[in-house]
This record gives sequence, C-alpha cells and structure tokens, in this order.
Amino acid sequence: MTNAEKVIKIATENNGYITTKQVKDANINTIELTRLIKQNKIERIARGYYAITNSFCDDYYKYQLKSKNCVFSHSTALYFYDLSDRTPLYFDMTVPIGYNGSLNKDKNVQLHYVKKEFLTIGLTTIKSPFGMEIRTYDLERTICDIVKYRNHMDKEMFTKALKWYAKRKDKDLLKLMRYAKKLNIDKKILEYMEVLL
Repeated sequence: MTNAEKVIKIATENNGYITTKQVKDANINTIELTRLIKQNKIERIARGYYAITNSFCDDYYKYQLKSKNCVFSHSTALYFYDLSDRTPLYFDMTVPIGYNGSLNKDKNVQLHYVKKEFLTIGLTTIKSPFGMEIRTYDLERTICDIVKYRNHMDKEMFTKALKWYAKRKDKDLLKLMRYAKKLNIDKKILEYMEVLL
C-alpha cells in the first residue's frame, strides 16, 4: 500500500477527515498531504485538517475545525436541543472578544463575541446531526444566551424556545440561575421563568 493510499484509508476510517497529526502518527511524511491536494484527492478545510474531496462533509464539524475557540450557540444550539423547529439559515457561533480568524469573513456564520472568561460557561460536546463530535453550549447556557440577546432574535422563535424549555423534564433551573448570575442576567431569567413555570 502506498503512502497516498494509507492517507486515504485513514481518512475513510475517520468519516472522510484526516489531520496532520494522524499522518505523522502513521509515520507518513506530511508532503503526501500536499501531493494529494494537488491531485484533487483531498482538500484542506482548516490548518492541520483535511477531507476527502467530494466526500460528504459534516458542515457543523467542518466549521468547528476553523477555530479551536468557537462554540455553536444561540439559534443553532436551540436546533440541537429541539427548542426550534427551524433548520438554521446560518451557523451561530460564539467566539472570544478579539477573535480575528477566518470565520469573520464567512457569510454562513453569525458570530457572537463574549469575554474569554464567559466562553467556557456551559460548554459541552454533543454529536452533530451527522454524528461528529462538536462543541456547543448546554441547554441552560443556550437559554441564557437567547434571553441576553432577545432583541436580536426572531420573537416567535424566542417565545417558543422558552415555552418548550419550561416544559422539559430535563431542565435544570438551579444551573440556569447559576449561569444567569455569572452572565449578569439573573433578574431577566427570573422574570421569564416566573411567567412560564
């Protein structure tokens, strides 16, 4: 088996993706990646990340690879938790203030900026709708985000999400209030929860 075939095999076993690290771990010279790109057999998606050309790509996973500091949030996270019946038109992603990466110029991404210390509040990983592991915020952080930025959201989507959250058996109101306090929106969250519960 040639090195090129080994690279394609590793990528195939990894849902069509391969990293520079995986190539190095397999004792294959990374020049093989450059050759495969020139032959149009793989494409570079982000620094150190590649995908087999024309293979199905999980866009959620692909966009996450573009920055180690991005987190799916807001409307996109509502969709993950079945708190919205609309497929997102673009990817809502939260990044730290000062972020200046490739996502800034991407018309398919709506960026939300937060202080670095708020980036990890409620951070979790889930399987994307296509089975790849992605970073997103948990249910309670998602509710905090939409309440904090309610004036920038579709009113119907916002109202539905809160009502559906209130009906969920897996909601964690203590966690919600803990996050709300850290994000300085505890009064607003209390207002909404008092009406809904």
